[in-house]
Amino acid sequence: MPPARPQPGRLRRRKDRETAGLFLAEGPQAVREALHAGVVTDLYVDPSAADRLTELVGLATSLGLAPRELEGRDLAALTDTVTPQGVVAVCRRVDVALADVVRAGARLLVCCVQVRDPGNAGTVVRCADAFGADGVVLSAGSVELTNPKTVRASVGSLFHLPVTVGADLAAVVGAAHDAGLQVLAADGSGDVELSTLARTGDLARPTLWLFGNEAWGMPEQDRALADRVVRVPLYGAAESLNLATAAAVCLYTTATAQHEA
Repeated sequence: MPPARPQPGRLRRRKDRETAGLFLAEGPQAVREALHAGVVTDLYVDPSAADRLTELVGLATSLGLAPRELEGRDLAALTDTVTPQGVVAVCRRVDVALADVVRAGARLLVCCVQVRDPGNAGTVVRCADAFGADGVVLSAGSVELTNPKTVRASVGSLFHLPVTVGADLAAVVGAAHDAGLQVLAADGSGDVELSTLARTGDLARPTLWLFGNEAWGMPEQDRALADRVVRVPLYGAAESLNLATAAAVCLYTTATAQHEA
């Protein structure tokens, strides 16, 4: 007999999300993408926001979901935002096996290596989606994909492309090499500049990018797994870029090179 479905408010807790295989998505954009992905089990709407959610409620109804009304403070209890957006969905987990992400035919993949900040992880997923990546890996030691802040920062992109979680980095790199991808690690101390690889045509090759932790970057043993360690050239006075910004630059440059090849 399957376990009883928890009250939605309990899905703010990691252990309850893991036990139930469910998580929360908040806001019209994330909920819309979750509905299109067919992973929503329950939908909660603040009746005071109903006028601006008519299209969303109509979509849910067309899919056989009856939205439930949950007013103000009760709906806010499902979120950790200062200003709730009036709609929250309970969703089934969407992560997939490593083999469904790192696979033959993939052109652009992203691996977050022990990335702990949910905002950064979600933004990297969003960037990967925006620049046409084929999938994302959150390595062992990274933040949860279903963390509410990760979900919110992805703005629905986690429903668009395959994401695998908890993977061993050596296994990720090995699978990438087996699938014919080069492996590039982004690091400020890299031995080659991103612009150089763009000029030489190396970025047009199928590529897996590794992006390291916000605080300590990527340990030497992890960088050693990559084929090249790449730095983003900085032409101004800033000392460095944050993780999500560096990822956006690397993915945009690589996607551009691949589309122009």
